Amino acid sequence: MRSSALPPRILVLHAGVVALLFALNFVLPEYHHAVLARVMLLSVFAMGYNILFGYTGLLSLGHAMFFAAGLYGAGLSVYHLGWSIPAGLAAGIACGAALSTAIGLLALRTTGVAFMIVTMMFAQVFYLLTFYFAEWTGGDDGIVLSQEIRRFFVGDFYLNLTDPTTRYLLALAIFAIVLFATLIAVRSSFGRVLVAIRENEDRARMLGYDTFANKLAAVVLSGTICATAGAAYALLFGYAGSTFAGVQYSILPLLWVLLGGAATTLGPFIGTLFMYYVIDITSSYTSAYLLIVGIALILLVLFFPKGILGTIRARWAGWLP
Repeated sequence: MRSSALPPRILVLHAGVVALLFALNFVLPEYHHAVLARVMLLSVFAMGYNILFGYTGLLSLGHAMFFAAGLYGAGLSVYHLGWSIPAGLAAGIACGAALSTAIGLLALRTTGVAFMIVTMMFAQVFYLLTFYFAEWTGGDDGIVLSQEIRRFFVGDFYLNLTDPTTRYLLALAIFAIVLFATLIAVRSSFGRVLVAIRENEDRARMLGYDTFANKLAAVVLSGTICATAGAAYALLFGYAGSTFAGVQYSILPLLWVLLGGAATTLGPFIGTLFMYYVIDITSSYTSAYLLIVGIALILLVLFFPKGILGTIRARWAGWLP
């Protein structure tokens, strides 16, 4: 079995990506500066999904509810209850952890397609609840966090989340923390067990591993990371709406992970960045941009069947995590 210690070149690669994103803060034009901040948070959402799908082999179509749990947990506590921004962030993460624990205990009683359907049903219930409690959530219109709310002191430090640079650096900090936490988790003994469950759950169980407990831990870790992305998104961009709880936000992280490379640590970021910019660029030229996006995705699947980073790892760089 490979050592769980992180080889220097893997550390250098991931630190280099973070350093590059930090440097881009000073050179990107205003529009792309804001886009990249958004992409970093959405890629954290994809990283959370990758824990469950890429490493554990569980296909979920309900992860929008975890992202939205963090989104609303942070947004509503700040907007309605007057909590501070740090308290709102903690509330959003806690909501995601609690919800993923409850959903995991119920959904993991099923397997395969049934698990996918159950998670989708729970997500749809969550989505409908955002309309039922529209007096609090704002429904389709959502809630907007005012600029005054998003300016605050942390000790002697003044933070203004409406400032583009502050928003970018905080998004980068969250991205970097989750990236390295994910890297450590998947290369630990826990990560090895998840891969064993993905490859052959019966054999992993026969070897003495508690597969249910490990899958539940994967669901909770995955949901908590997704909720962290949602909570940060609400606070940094000042908006929480039911759109983020819709089924499309359960499908998008799946596409991002597949495009970048499932069971790769940097794949979710690459997939999110690629798809976001393909849609953004093509939609500025034609209303039929989804056709172009579809053709691009087909070509990508043909030439990179394991995703961009997954195929690179399989063909040329087997050391990539």
